Amino acid sequence: MSRTYLYLLIPIAIVLIVAFGSVFVLSETQQAIVTQFGKPVGEPRTAPGIHFKMPFVQKVQYFDKRFLAWDGDPNQVPTKDKKFIFVDTYARWQITDPLQFFIRLRDERSAQSRLDDILDGETRNAIASNELLDIVRSTNRAPEISESFMQELEKLDSIGVGRDKIEAAILAKANQRCADLGVRILDFRFKRVNYVEEVRQRVYDRMISERNRIADQFRSEGEGEARKIEGDKERDLAEIQSTAVRDADIIRGKADAEATSIYASAYNKSPQARALYTFMKSMETLEKSLDAQTSIVLTTDSELFSYLKKTY
Repeated sequence: MSRTYLYLLIPIAIVLIVAFGSVFVLSETQQAIVTQFGKPVGEPRTAPGIHFKMPFVQKVQYFDKRFLAWDGDPNQVPTKDKKFIFVDTYARWQITDPLQFFIRLRDERSAQSRLDDILDGETRNAIASNELLDIVRSTNRAPEISESFMQELEKLDSIGVGRDKIEAAILAKANQRCADLGVRILDFRFKRVNYVEEVRQRVYDRMISERNRIADQFRSEGEGEARKIEGDKERDLAEIQSTAVRDADIIRGKADAEATSIYASAYNKSPQARALYTFMKSMETLEKSLDAQTSIVLTTDSELFSYLKKTY
């Protein structure tokens, strides 16, 4: 009985092995070619789903259908105007013809190495053919001026090409060189552009010096404005005080004149009024002249003595 089952299981197992060996499945992100003894057979398989091949003698080479990343190494490159800069780049690429890709490059590692040669070379050629100003700027738009010290920015030099056009030129030339590789470069960009270290330090020093100059200008203008405000304050204060003293003297003079007029009027009205006025002024003089510690000597014919005598 067991031998009978064994005889049945062996053909079934062979059929299953052959069936599984002749079927492969592609996902939406994959494409593939079928090789026989290392050589590609038939057309590339790009549609997702179930596909067939000859078992045992044929193998499947899978390739990514999605956009792939390429990240360049930062390189020191001289520009047309002899300025050394570090340039860091990146790109996006895609396998468009898996059969040609397999024939020329075999796998993604080889493709990345080939793209290094192509894109780095085209980048060097483009940088060396253009000035630094074209590499860092894309347009000739006028800068927005928010402060008076920035007026000098209106004199920025105009660019002839611009960063966007340089990137587009590198992309076009690189795709020409990739035409027979089964790949297409979708996008290319400068990730970072910077001076080399020794030049960068000089640029930083110049920037610091310029900012210090602007700060000194602001500080000088502020000190001048402060002195102007202080001078205006002192002038206004002196003017207010002078006006106050003048007004006080005018008021005091008017009051004294009016008091003198009242005294004179009262003095001229009658002998009794004159006597009262004389008495009051004498008492006022005594009050202001004498205190508890003061001694005074008067003659008998003094008016003050006569009032004291009469009062006594």
